[in-house]
Amino acid sequence: MRITPLDIQQKQFKVKFRGFDMEEVYSFLEIIREELEELLKENSMLKEKVAILENQMEEYRKIEQSIRDTLMTAQKLVEDYKANAKKEAELIIKEAEIKAENIIKEAQEKVVKIHEDIVDLKGIRRHFKEEIKRLIESHLRMLEFDKEREGEEESEI
Repeated sequence: MRITPLDIQQKQFKVKFRGFDMEEVYSFLEIIREELEELLKENSMLKEKVAILENQMEEYRKIEQSIRDTLMTAQKLVEDYKANAKKEAELIIKEAEIKAENIIKEAQEKVVKIHEDIVDLKGIRRHFKEEIKRLIESHLRMLEFDKEREGEEESEI
């Protein structure tokens, strides 16, 4: 059972012969009552402050949790962006490698084609040389034949 300031104020003591000085007892009880009343008021105010602070603390916890969630989301987004950027970079590199391989393949095919063209042109050149040689030899024979005929015609005259 709790004692209230009113209990202290209304407390009655039995008076006995040669008992306590009643004025002193009542004065002391009044001081105790006032102090108890102040303590109860202070306790009540402190309880209100505690309730307010607990509410604020709960709000701060919610804010903290919200910030943590936001940070986790941001961190996940950053990781996702990094992963996507890495995948995109790998894709770009693969595409570049494929393009490079195609360019090299085309260049090699062109080299082979040019080599074949060179071989063909050398063959054509050789063929023309032979034709020109045959033509020259044929003309030389004709010239010799004409020379021989001219020599025979002069000897006949």
